[in-house]
Amino acid sequence: GVYITHEPRGWQIIRQTAGKADLTLGGTYAPRDIPDGVRVKVVVRVVREETGEAVVPWRDARLDPDGRTWSVELKGVPAGGLYRIETMLASDEFRMDNVITRGDMVHHVGIGDIFLIAGQSNASGRGKDPIEDPPELGVHLYRNCGEWSLATHPLNESTRSVYPAHIEYHNPSHSPYLQFAKVLKRRTNMPIGLIQSAVGGRPLRCWDEAEDGELFRNMVQIARDAAGGRIRGVLWYQGCNDALEGRSEDYLARFAALVRRTREELGSPDLPFFTVQLNRCTMAAEPETDRHWGRLREAQRQAALAIPGVYVVPATDCAMYDQIHNSAAANMMLGERLARQALAVLYGRGEDGAPPDLVRAEEDEDGKVVLTFAPVVNRLHLFMLPPERAPFTLEDEAGAVPIAGLEADGARVILTPGRALSGRCVVHGVWQMNPPGPPPADWGRMPILSFYGAEVRRHKANPEEETDR
Repeated sequence: GVYITHEPRGWQIIRQTAGKADLTLGGTYAPRDIPDGVRVKVVVRVVREETGEAVVPWRDARLDPDGRTWSVELKGVPAGGLYRIETMLASDEFRMDNVITRGDMVHHVGIGDIFLIAGQSNASGRGKDPIEDPPELGVHLYRNCGEWSLATHPLNESTRSVYPAHIEYHNPSHSPYLQFAKVLKRRTNMPIGLIQSAVGGRPLRCWDEAEDGELFRNMVQIARDAAGGRIRGVLWYQGCNDALEGRSEDYLARFAALVRRTREELGSPDLPFFTVQLNRCTMAAEPETDRHWGRLREAQRQAALAIPGVYVVPATDCAMYDQIHNSAAANMMLGERLARQALAVLYGRGEDGAPPDLVRAEEDEDGKVVLTFAPVVNRLHLFMLPPERAPFTLEDEAGAVPIAGLEADGARVILTPGRALSGRCVVHGVWQMNPPGPPPADWGRMPILSFYGAEVRRHKANPEEETDR
């Protein structure tokens, strides 16, 4: 009969382009009980797994001169599935029903989109509290053992791993990305593949070839092994270690280098990165640690503004499993936020995927500081927080400025300073390691992105300031 020895594998997701993909298969064949002079051939087809209906009818494979091997390219297989690939030994001149027609089959193959997961522990998955997030046919995972399978939590478990560079030091658990993939699959009607390459507790230098780079090389190798490097996007969630180590100042430049190198290595100059801004951390923080946490969140915000094809969602409203990791319920919410963003960006679905972001900060003629955000679909909600619990900080040349009043007006937040501003003034929002909260939110949608060091455009200088200058 017919044996398949070269691609694809069961449960594999194959990247679609413009709604279709080409499949290349090969293997060996061995005729038996065939009369002398009868010519045999290898035929291949693709059927829908649930019905057996042919999507690609029987096609003749090319038989190599050695008389033992065959190969075929099935062009234009439509996106969708799940599909079953069937092979058979056949003949145009001899009915083979009663002899040998056996051929290998490959089950549960999907043609859709593939996303690469990278980063540290919240990307690897640390939500150990229970929640219902079951597997779903059509959402598949390239596991650390080097095989495709149905995607189930924990996505990053290391049973029989062939990638020692990112074996976790303890068992991972729930992450945002199964929910992300299920939402995408249901809305696009295409199978979604996930490739896991994250590992907990790692700073960005582990992806920086100028410093270490082991996890960068590991990530690229996994993407090539799983999908030939042909992925639709990167799901990146990282930064806690850099904030705790005090490496926030150059995070944006180092992350931009990672994006550039990943795109170069995978031959995809516009490869999208979908990122998550750091959530809270409830450990004790020194003032400088708060500053690093704020600056790192600002770097993540600026990456989405400065690097084409980089996107970010907020997480500061998410429940915690422990002092630094998201709960399982929070992961479900983040997965949906990321999916909505991807639906808008990659599939033109018009979702409200973009979070409210600060677009300007200015002093009005009454001396108040007005913060304007966009996009705001509904209205900003401050949860009736008193001014002393406002998640904003004003700083000018005289130091911290107390906030005496806090109000929202549509897409604006208005801060009343407790004293007149002096010289250059900046404002930070939802910025500390464990900021007061809850964070302001677009009512019925999601919270604002954290920001740090945004300059307040002054309405006018007071006479004393003019005299000093």
